[in-house]
Amino acid sequence: MSRQVNTDIASYQFKEGLPVEFELISLGDLYQQNKIVLTTPHRASFYHILWYKKGGFDHMVDFEPVPIEDNMLLFLNKDIVHFYDNAADVKGKGILFTDAFFGSTEGDVRLLKESILFNDLFGVSAIRLPARVSVFSAMFELMETEVKKAADPYQGKILKNLLHNFLLHAERERRTQDFKEIKKGPDLDYILLFRDLLETHFRVHKQVSFYAGELSVTEKRLNQATYRILGKTSKQMIDDRILLEAKRLLVHSTDTIKEIAYQLGFLEPTNFIKYFRKHSQHTPVEFREKLTTV
Repeated sequence: MSRQVNTDIASYQFKEGLPVEFELISLGDLYQQNKIVLTTPHRASFYHILWYKKGGFDHMVDFEPVPIEDNMLLFLNKDIVHFYDNAADVKGKGILFTDAFFGSTEGDVRLLKESILFNDLFGVSAIRLPARVSVFSAMFELMETEVKKAADPYQGKILKNLLHNFLLHAERERRTQDFKEIKKGPDLDYILLFRDLLETHFRVHKQVSFYAGELSVTEKRLNQATYRILGKTSKQMIDDRILLEAKRLLVHSTDTIKEIAYQLGFLEPTNFIKYFRKHSQHTPVEFREKLTTV
């Protein structure tokens, strides 16, 4: 991983110099060699599939602890803020890959954006693997074998196909474990498109009218979609995204309240303070003190 820092939240790009932007790792080795980095809040521009062989600790993802159990798969989308437990006995394997590696066609890009593994609208996807996990072990071994071969024009395609199959099997297993299925249709389509736009524009555009216009729908129709599926208005989704980034910066950076306000598109710090208090019941300073002193 190579590091880029725009704020005090470390941001990592995919490792340079590999034949393809796909890597298999030992979680134990990675943890021991980079413990300070991994146990500090950070974000990466690539996808993670973490196969924890041993549990008994939490993996923190955007202020929410994900309890790790023995033989569990954890799927982390790109650009989320997360960190590993400081006292964990980490053992397992990991798959790291980028959009550029997997998304060579429009269908591939759509698969990643719609996958329940990286885009569960209700939380982080974690799968408790059954005692007999031969299919996952077998596919992982095939990927390991392929990675060790000398690079050639076929390697990237073979690895991508193996990863695709791994994801399909994981989705099948995920649906058997307390998964809330969302019916495919226009409502879900609007939410996924809205969420992508929101990720790009939330710092500048905070009104539903902008996003409805970009999607060529009325504000009422967009509200219907978000409320039917998530029980939230479109404005609540916008506020949630702004608030999440504010909390990230308040807790994981040393930026001043004024600097954070400007990063989030507030022209006046007082407006940010009022906004934050309205939606969190705390001032930014109170929230920072509460979360950084526990």
